[in-house]
Amino acid sequence: MTKSKIIWLTITLIFLGLTIYYFYPEYKLPADTQIDKLVVYKSKRQLLAYSSGQLVKTYKISLGRQPIGGKEFEGDKKTPEGLYFINDKNPNSGYHKNLGISYPNNDDIENAKRLGKPTGGDVKIHGLRNKTGFISKFNRWFDWTLGCIAVTDEEIDELYNAVKIGTQIQIKP
Repeated sequence: MTKSKIIWLTITLIFLGLTIYYFYPEYKLPADTQIDKLVVYKSKRQLLAYSSGQLVKTYKISLGRQPIGGKEFEGDKKTPEGLYFINDKNPNSGYHKNLGISYPNNDDIENAKRLGKPTGGDVKIHGLRNKTGFISKFNRWFDWTLGCIAVTDEEIDELYNAVKIGTQIQIKP
């Protein structure tokens, strides 16, 4: 086989693999599911959704650009760690819907004070930036947020419908 044939075969196989990845269907959360607890494992890039103590779905996620360690202050590009609650639902944000996370908690505020920095806020679980939903699952390949937790637009639609304000979210390293 010639070098040019090997190159074209490689390109074709890569394109085929990316196409399958993009279009391969994923498990959908049943429409009537009510999620009562969320757990994020930052190191695994996973968000686990529970209903009545049972794991109902695991989402692949992207995090802040500096994913190691908990958020310390505004602008550090880290996703917080600790116990929080969903405190807001916004269907009209700059991203395809979002769920607000109750960052900062009292520990976060005290830590930022010790550092002499502002805590920041507006940490969310959200979809992709508006008009970029076509990126879909490829968003998972990089940590790209400023400290939020990102999922696909289809996934935030599921979560938005299944998660109530007041739902606990535990974010672990």
